[in-house]
Amino acid sequence: MQPSEYLPVSQFQTASWRKAQASEPQQSCVEFALVGDVIGVRDSKVTDGPILQFNRTEIAAMLDGVRNGEFDDLG
Repeated sequence: MQPSEYLPVSQFQTASWRKAQASEPQQSCVEFALVGDVIGVRDSKVTDGPILQFNRTEIAAMLDGVRNGEFDDLG
């Protein structure tokens, strides 16, 4: 995404945030929310912290990399 495409953080205040079911209810995880065509990503421990913003193509590329094991060395 280009900076001009970023949404104001206020747009995410009423978003429905989701995290992986593998994360226990009280455990920290990365959360995702869809607002329009923008996918926000945040740390569930810091819900008022920064929100990274990506478009669907960018998220699809990241998920494809995860499925293909490209990040297995990080875990």
